[in-house]
Amino acid sequence: MAYSHQSDGREPSASYAPAAALDTLKRYFGYSSFRPGQERMVSAILSGCDALGVMPTGAGKSICYQVPALMLPGLNLVVSPLVSLMADQVSALKAAGARPSYLNSTLTPAQQNTVLKRASEGWYQIMYVAPERLADPRFLAFARAAAGPGGIGIPLVAVDEAHCVSQWGQDFRPSYLEIASFVAALPQRPVLAAFTATATERVRADISTMLGLRAPQTVTTGFDRPNLYFEVQELGDKAKAAWVRDYVRSHAQESGIVYCATRKKVDELAQDLMHELAPLGVRVGHYHAGLSIEERRVNQEGFITDAIPVIVAKNAFGMGIDKPNVRYVIHLNAPESIEAYYQEAGRAGRDGDPAGCVLLWNGADFNLRRRLIDRDPGDVELDEGQREQAKRNRFRLLSQMEGYCRTTDCLRAYILRYFGEDERDREGASPAPAGARGCGNCSNCLTPFEADDVTEAARAIMRFVSRHPGRFGKALIADVLHGANTERIRSLRLDSDSEYGKLAELPIARVRDTVEQLIGSGYLTVSMGQYPVIGMGDLGLAALNSPEEFAFSIKRRKRGRAGSERARRAVDLLRDEAALDSKPRIGDDAELFERLRALRRELAEWRDVPPYIVCSDKTLRGLCRQRPATREELLEVSGIGERKADEFGEAFLKAISEFEDEHRG
Repeated sequence: MAYSHQSDGREPSASYAPAAALDTLKRYFGYSSFRPGQERMVSAILSGCDALGVMPTGAGKSICYQVPALMLPGLNLVVSPLVSLMADQVSALKAAGARPSYLNSTLTPAQQNTVLKRASEGWYQIMYVAPERLADPRFLAFARAAAGPGGIGIPLVAVDEAHCVSQWGQDFRPSYLEIASFVAALPQRPVLAAFTATATERVRADISTMLGLRAPQTVTTGFDRPNLYFEVQELGDKAKAAWVRDYVRSHAQESGIVYCATRKKVDELAQDLMHELAPLGVRVGHYHAGLSIEERRVNQEGFITDAIPVIVAKNAFGMGIDKPNVRYVIHLNAPESIEAYYQEAGRAGRDGDPAGCVLLWNGADFNLRRRLIDRDPGDVELDEGQREQAKRNRFRLLSQMEGYCRTTDCLRAYILRYFGEDERDREGASPAPAGARGCGNCSNCLTPFEADDVTEAARAIMRFVSRHPGRFGKALIADVLHGANTERIRSLRLDSDSEYGKLAELPIARVRDTVEQLIGSGYLTVSMGQYPVIGMGDLGLAALNSPEEFAFSIKRRKRGRAGSERARRAVDLLRDEAALDSKPRIGDDAELFERLRALRRELAEWRDVPPYIVCSDKTLRGLCRQRPATREELLEVSGIGERKADEFGEAFLKAISEFEDEHRG
């Protein structure tokens, strides 16, 4: 029996057929079918089951709770930590014809009172709230009255960014621990649905336990984003800046984000790019907490509306911004964790079109990250033991991030293994490209490597570390094996060690690389802290005990490494699609696309919303291909629902008709 809130406490009685959910999806959002995993989540919620959805950015998590919320009676709550996301989703839902609202600190007390009054009167279908709001006595009183006898009903509480409840994740927020208490305090328990894009198996277990999910229907569509190209390059600081300048200049018409580790680097790189792109008429913005509120607002709005195609920012930028046409994300420095990296990189290509994610790094990035972790006093809401545990966890996450930077195996596979997923064992998985090595869409899989046997060097390194476990760092170990004559080596009397100078014939860079690869392969271990030291791993001990069975080689990139351009314009994709479509059309699709894009910008300015709220690039391409002439034909275009057909349909149909008239004969 499906869930339907009854204010008098009776058992649920309403049922929701799959056809009703599809009708809601089409009517409000303009889609004729669900994406992988969405229908199962929607069905679970509508049938009264708790649910846990693990779906990558761009997979459509919001549809999973928005469709049920538009079908269930009463007020449905969405817990979200991101103020910008609330405003963004409320704007999109209003454009689709829904009745949403949000309640957060951006509203004045008087405005908050108005929202709560209207909510209690049944004005809204969905309300977005911050997790901190749940502990507010006034809001709790409102929610208890709404969920109690005679109230409007709260049939669903959806928790976005649910990984924030776990201390094992990269973005733990103590306020998320209050969600379970809030739900328990309601007179009638609603369905509880949790959603996250980045969560390891341990974090997923935490989500279920900490939120108090009851036998949740769990849907994991996987973490893979097949449309994203991943690349890693180790470069010095000057080379990094030059690489970014060249890349951004060659993609000047595309929208992109460049992330930096510090405010100083954000300001420096933004100035460089402004100077580089000014002659092309391309604006560059920057964003970090050191700027005034007005500067941040102007730059963020400019990026959202496509007036500023390129933004240089610290990692807080982009959280909750559902901008679908970001064609590339570049990291100038290594992030602190795989979760953080995948979340930030995942802001590219949310529309499903090809996009590039490039990480530039060097050893200084990780030294900086270790210093920042050591200096961070930790969350004041945690006790000393919890803060120390959180710090150890951050060092663990950083070590796994370093492994990603150094691996020569498939980058996509590394990420998927980190999240406990086999790259082919997931719902909606795409097959690997025919004949491709690995995923065929990352720099490692597209780069030719050659094997270099370093078995003897690896044995010498492990013998040295086994005699001095947990005493020395990577650089000193490499110097000793290479035979460096430094004051520190002499003062520690390491120049008399039996392994001193054993690898003098190898370039020092090769010795260091071998140390790194032994660490990455699990033969050696790295301690936590600002000054990490090297110890023996289980594999290393086994290798020394059975030297005759041990062999070790490292991969080196061959010269002439092939590059890859993965950021692509919508018009390029349109031409590719047109080449596969034999249907004759009047005029050039790319020309019509540019005209419709200009119209979309005018409609967005008139509505005072970002262009993607009107429709996505993918919908514009659908208009170009299908060339609708009537409202009924317009509704067949993916992304055009009834409200958008009513509000914007006439303008689009007129533009298409005028274009075809101009190109006839």
